[in-house]
This record gives sequence, structure tokens and C-alpha cells, in this order.
Amino acid sequence: MTKRVYMLPLWIRLWHWSNALAIITLSVTGISLHFSNPNLPLVEFSLAARIHNVAGVTLAVLYSVFVIGNILTGNWWQYVPKPPGIIQRCLKQMQYYGSGVFKGEEEPFPPTPEVNFNALQAVTYWSIMYLVMPVVILTGLVFLYPQFAPDRLFGLDGLLPIAMAHYLGAAVILLFMVSHIYLGTMGPKISSLFKMMWTGWYEH
Repeated sequence: MTKRVYMLPLWIRLWHWSNALAIITLSVTGISLHFSNPNLPLVEFSLAARIHNVAGVTLAVLYSVFVIGNILTGNWWQYVPKPPGIIQRCLKQMQYYGSGVFKGEEEPFPPTPEVNFNALQAVTYWSIMYLVMPVVILTGLVFLYPQFAPDRLFGLDGLLPIAMAHYLGAAVILLFMVSHIYLGTMGPKISSLFKMMWTGWYEH
């Protein structure tokens, strides 16, 4: 018999899909700006720059909504890795993702309304949302307003370390997004977790 548990309020789901759209837009335009052949661009340069800037500001606004919403609702606690036995729980979850799921084993730490994320997810999401994302947003804003960039930073031209941090952070987020989509298929059914992000209900 299928059990249904309400996991995700509407504001989280709206933020999640809006955030995903902004990141995809930034990824496509960012890759076009940085790597494409001028004679064969993924997106025409000036258009890509305008879209990238708008999407970047949108991401910054969405991030503010995420932080404020988590503080006001108490949802921030979901993203805090819980230390007791965290290494063992992360290893057990990695074993499940690496082999257990393919053997039909039970999810070792299924989500509940009280604990949405297993230990590995909590560590990953906390690192992405509270370490990497602020770096990408702040460095992106410096690119948008270069007059605020320092003349020199770490002995280099002020914008060079900022650019390196922005590109590295963006690459980490892009890799996270790809793995996030893949791991989203590892629910009780291949569609379970994606469906939960639309409806808020976890079925198992």
C-alpha cells in the first residue's frame, strides 16, 4: 500500500523550480560567453551577456528569498548536517547510491517531514547553498559593477581572482545540478522525487 507524506510547502517548490530555471539559463549563457567560438556562438554574445546579467540578478533575489524563508519558517534546520555519526551515515548513503539502489535495497535514511535530507544530502546542500552559492552571486555582482572591484587582489589584477572564483563556483554548481537530477531518479520509483517537487507529497 502506497503511503503519502506531505514534505514540501508551496514556497519551497516555487523557489526550487525558479532557482533551477535561473541556474540553467546562467549555465547556457555563461558557457556561451566563456567558451563559444565567436563565429558559432551558442547564444549571440551581446544577447547572452544581457540574459546572463538579468538571470544573475534574479538568482540573487531568489537566494535572498531562500535565506529569509528558511529563517522565518525554521526550515534552515533541514540544511544543517547533524554531527553524531555523520561520517558513518554518509558512507552508508554513498554505498546505497553506488550499489544498493541497483540491488533493490531499502533506502537507509528515507526522508521524513522532520528530516528531509539524509546526511550526505545535508552536507552537500549546506555546502552548495551556504558556501558556493554566495561566492558565485557576490563575484557575479562584482562583474556586473566592476567599479567596486579592488585594483589588486592577492597580488593580481583585482578582477582575475574574482573571475577564477566565479568560474570555479559556477562549475561546481553545474556539476551539482547534473548529479542532483541523476540522484532524483533514485526514489522508490524513478519519478517519485520529481513528483514530490511538484506536489509536495512523498509517496513510498
